[in-house]
Amino acid sequence: MTEELAPKFDPKEVEEGRYQKWLDQGVFKPSGDQKAKPYTIVIPPPNVTGKLHMGHAWDTTLQDMIIRQKRMQGYDTLYLPGMDHAGIATQAKVEAKLREQGISRYDLGRDKFIQQVWDWKDEYAAIIKQQWAKMGLSLDYSRERFTLDDGLSKAVRKVFVDLYNKGLIYRGEYIVNWDPQARTALSDIEVIHEDDQGAFYHLIYPFADGTKGGIEIATTRPETMFGDTAVAVNSKDPRYKDMIGKDVIVPGVGRKIPIIADEHADMDFGTGAVKITPAHDPNDFQVGLRHDLPRINCMNDDGTMNENAGKYQGMDRFECRKALVKDLQDAGDLIKIVPIVHSVGHSERTGVQVEARLSTQWFVKMKPLAEAAIKNQQGDGKIDFVPDRFEHTFLNWMENIHDWVISRQLWWGHRIPAWYNKQTGETYVGEEDPQDPENWEQDPDVLDTWFSSALWPFSTLGWPDANAADYKRYYPTNTLVTGYDIIPFWVARMIFQGLEFTGQRPFEHTLIHGLMRDEQGRKMSKSLGNGIDPMDVIKKYGADALRWFLTQGNKPGQDARFSYTQMDAAWNFINKIWNMSRFVLMNLGDTKADQQPDPSTFDLSDKWLFARLNDTVAQVTTLFDKFEFGEADRALYNFIWNELADWYIEMAKEVLYGDDETVKAAKRVNLRYVLDQTLRLLQPIMPFVTEKIWLTMPHDGESLVTAAYPTTHQEFVNPAAVDQMQAIIELIRGVRNIRAEVNAPLSSPIDLIVRLQDPRLEAVFTANRDFIDRFVHLKDLTVGENIEAPALAASAVTTGATIYVPLKELIDLDEEIAKLQKDAKKLEQEITRADKKLSNQGFLAKAPAAVVAEQKSKLADFQTKLTATNARIKELADAK
Repeated sequence: MTEELAPKFDPKEVEEGRYQKWLDQGVFKPSGDQKAKPYTIVIPPPNVTGKLHMGHAWDTTLQDMIIRQKRMQGYDTLYLPGMDHAGIATQAKVEAKLREQGISRYDLGRDKFIQQVWDWKDEYAAIIKQQWAKMGLSLDYSRERFTLDDGLSKAVRKVFVDLYNKGLIYRGEYIVNWDPQARTALSDIEVIHEDDQGAFYHLIYPFADGTKGGIEIATTRPETMFGDTAVAVNSKDPRYKDMIGKDVIVPGVGRKIPIIADEHADMDFGTGAVKITPAHDPNDFQVGLRHDLPRINCMNDDGTMNENAGKYQGMDRFECRKALVKDLQDAGDLIKIVPIVHSVGHSERTGVQVEARLSTQWFVKMKPLAEAAIKNQQGDGKIDFVPDRFEHTFLNWMENIHDWVISRQLWWGHRIPAWYNKQTGETYVGEEDPQDPENWEQDPDVLDTWFSSALWPFSTLGWPDANAADYKRYYPTNTLVTGYDIIPFWVARMIFQGLEFTGQRPFEHTLIHGLMRDEQGRKMSKSLGNGIDPMDVIKKYGADALRWFLTQGNKPGQDARFSYTQMDAAWNFINKIWNMSRFVLMNLGDTKADQQPDPSTFDLSDKWLFARLNDTVAQVTTLFDKFEFGEADRALYNFIWNELADWYIEMAKEVLYGDDETVKAAKRVNLRYVLDQTLRLLQPIMPFVTEKIWLTMPHDGESLVTAAYPTTHQEFVNPAAVDQMQAIIELIRGVRNIRAEVNAPLSSPIDLIVRLQDPRLEAVFTANRDFIDRFVHLKDLTVGENIEAPALAASAVTTGATIYVPLKELIDLDEEIAKLQKDAKKLEQEITRADKKLSNQGFLAKAPAAVVAEQKSKLADFQTKLTATNARIKELADAK
């Protein structure tokens, strides 16, 4: 032993500097052993928008546990780090920062603005890496990637060009979700729907031919009236049958538009007549296509009204709404306003209300890609979703998917590899820039950030170079760990892109976890102010305690609640391990690391403990393979605290404090071995404290990180010893409970009488009398099948035996009788009180039947207890 463990566990002292030592030793890098089976996890790249949150801590802890165990099991492991440029999310952060300075990205220009974003990225990437280090993630930083680095940019271009050449990427004018603050299109899953206070504005569109009256419509967005090009009714609606083909005037606008028949108009909703605004509503856009209606865009990209809005030009969309409604009211065109609460789309990134806006965008044709992904789940190469219910989430998304709008009107991201000829308008799409760039202008838009992150499992490993060493060795990856909230965002896209471009599934398993909530079960959010910074938790409890907490208690796919009470329990468990280890190390003497246990020298406690170690190794290994980490934690906790620390080590003290040096030497070897194996089992979960203890004890190797993971040994299998030891433990617990019931301190010796139902236990109890004595303090032990129980004794039933502890010698009978007589007097008083109440006719007449029944039940209970107490008094008096 090179040093002693400190008397008190201090996570800061244990963790300080350890991560850098691991990096210096290179223990996180793949082994390079070509005979070993590869195992790969690519980290879900965090956005460089800010610091990591508790969800990231949970996510990465699970990944790191898996890769650490596989590394110890001899796999050639790669845990690849990297970060995501995050497109709109990062740009929004930097633009917000600039707004505080009173400037915009347009003031800076594209190049200078992008440099500002790179500076932001560098700052937060450094913070994220520091947080990874604090968490103890065993990442190979020599392979770190970024979604905007040269290699990934090359992959993105190739994917775009190949899909374009296959006809799966196209450019067209369609209705998209539009973020007026970020001034960009959004995909459907970047829109969060929330309930907002709104209204139905009922308006009259008068007939254009001067006929009295008009047609009543209801709209929630009157500011889009400037883009109206028709009013639609259902052809089956008798109210409007004669109006179809007539023209009406858009109030406040003065434009003549037709009344058309279309199934989009719902006879049972509102007035049954709807205004059609093809440039500002996806359903209206489709109606416009069917009826060849013009598309009039009445808004600018920042949500202000354009020249088509007449006098309202330049006004914000919501200011326009207020002004327009007042003008319509004054003109008599507004019939009524009906307040409603309705679901409205908001930008996931900026929070502003999304507009449906006609825009020219780039799209991915999703149907063939989705069909391939669905078909893959029907074959041998399907992806294993854990829990499997999330496969339905994935398939449901694929079966109902729309074309994916991939262009974003941003400056930060992968520039779309498309150029337009300045003279001819011709479009060129290619991996390389045009040869005569002065005649071409590149599309100003960038790609949706998910376009590049969808390639992450293979682009990070060297693809599109099919001969790249890492791609050939480590792809497909093995396990993806992520939250259920991004199955459609990221998981689905990685799957269909992986299948399309590599012909293989990108990962074998996808382990889905839930969301980390606060102690009340609420989602952590800035608005609630209930977020928990994992770095603050580590500062107080240490990384190992946080990692232990994050892996226990919840099954895959379930949400978890952060709890400081559970963090206290996690710290206490590690402190127990520390103190247990410290005792073992202080008692190892000159034991060497190469000394192995000799089963021929085992006493019963050794046979039992080694059999239980065997069982625990098998159980934990199986549970890790099933990703049932909470159950694995329970198995480890039970073995370490309830069996190794509380029983085996206490029993070992009998030997260690004895005089037989041969037996003591064997026990030391056993203790070192069991502690070593226990630390190896724990290393994937709590790497810092296990490394500290392991390096302090006799060991072989430079780090526990690369030590071999425990395996089972046939020579340790001993179910009989487990049963026998369990019988001894049950006996000891039974006696302890009796002592507690009669307040008999351990210092007072007892006679213990054991009447056996299982005769095989006689030899077990007799041979292990010293162990039993240590825990219960025996005066005498009597064991047999046909033993008469003493008249005055406490008893307990255990497996195969009934134990009796004579009470006469444990308690002062006069004091006990006096105590029981006092109890009897109280019971008599309660009986008198209850009798009096039940004899009161007024109470019986007025009280509810349930109250009367409760009083009768109490009286019966008091009477039963009094009878038992008096019988006990007589029993004790007779024993005097």
